[in-house]
Amino acid sequence: MSELPPDLPRLRTLEHWLVLSLERVRHRIAEVETREAALRPVRRLPEGPGWVLSFLREGGRPVADSVHISDCRLAARHRKPLSRDEARRALTDGGIRACEMGVEEHRNENRR
Repeated sequence: MSELPPDLPRLRTLEHWLVLSLERVRHRIAEVETREAALRPVRRLPEGPGWVLSFLREGGRPVADSVHISDCRLAARHRKPLSRDEARRALTDGGIRACEMGVEEHRNENRR
């Protein structure tokens, strides 16, 4: 035995009510998702330079090795903060290599 009405007019009324209810539920879901997204902690970018020059030790002296995003886990312990322009010059004119971790990998790493 079906719990639904047997005639078309009442079925159409029920369908209309369900569509309106579904729209209200979807609207409420969007509101809650927006509110929860606003409450989620946001990872703050580090103050100051966003780039570092990583140094390796060769023969007891530091040798510039690579340019990294400031909080990159692959950067050597010995590092120097760089401005955006300094990082760009190091990569283009200075013959310094870029970090081996790609931009997308950095984004994924920072989401953890």
